[in-house]
Amino acid sequence: MILAVGVDTVHLPSFRDQLADPASAFVIGTFTVAERVSSEARPGGDAARHLAVRFAAKEAFLKAWDGAYWGREPVMETVELTDIEVVSDPWGRPSLQLHGEVARAVAKLGEVRAHVSLSHDGDSAVAFVTLEARS
Repeated sequence: MILAVGVDTVHLPSFRDQLADPASAFVIGTFTVAERVSSEARPGGDAARHLAVRFAAKEAFLKAWDGAYWGREPVMETVELTDIEVVSDPWGRPSLQLHGEVARAVAKLGEVRAHVSLSHDGDSAVAFVTLEARS
């Protein structure tokens, strides 16, 4: 059964500007070490594009998770974005891996699987997340 969906887009030029700010701790506070290493190793050398779509996935997950609680009080006031990690299988297919407080909080919904789709088009990165309750 589908619990909720979420979608998010990221404007790549604005995202690149945010990454270029030397005073920003955005990357360290948002992405896991594995996500940062993976982005640097991407063919074509465009780490910002790779990170932008992962940021969109994290935001889309948060929207879907929030939607699963429609009509009820949120379960967490703040979320560590590094507790939401975009991983890829050996063929490059993305998936979400949850850690820490986020994983424990989502588990309260029962057995839940997050499906994610990532895409780029021109100056945009987009992610779509579906939360599925598994029986």
